[in-house]
Amino acid sequence: MAMTDTQPEPWLRGPVRGVPALLQPAAHAFVMAQEDVERAVQGLHPDELWAEPGGAASVGFHIAHLSGATDRLLTYAQGERLNDGQKAKLRAERPDPGARPTLEQLLADWRATVAVTLRQLSEMPEDSLLTPRFVGRAQLPSTVLGLVFHAAEHASRHTGQIVTTCKILAGQRGVTDP
Repeated sequence: MAMTDTQPEPWLRGPVRGVPALLQPAAHAFVMAQEDVERAVQGLHPDELWAEPGGAASVGFHIAHLSGATDRLLTYAQGERLNDGQKAKLRAERPDPGARPTLEQLLADWRATVAVTLRQLSEMPEDSLLTPRFVGRAQLPSTVLGLVFHAAEHASRHTGQIVTTCKILAGQRGVTDP
């Protein structure tokens, strides 16, 4: 699903098939986040995946967090609690050096997360968007729409961090246009 240089941004390509009109902005944000991540990590050296330039979080962390946080937020949007697997995945977002997944594994997980997210968005009735939902052990108040919107803007924010960190790492290698 990588974007080509001749293709407009996702929000200018028309509706994402099957997604309700009110959820199109979130769907477009997820498609763009996937494409931007894929493009940003091209040329990333394997030893750079977990580098923390200047103390910034690593690209590997951000990609793992994109997948995990999106899944967790959409679980809350569905009115469910996190399961043990999701809690373990949260702990694994900053893995020990010997347990770090490869870029290919992280990207596969992110692609799968976006696919599941788009499917979930397509199944959300628009009349459910203002339904109250509660987040975490503290049961903080939100709505289905609030959680979907936050998941989309959260993905956009971490994608920006991935893009910037990849540019910093490329600059450290002496590459001017990664």
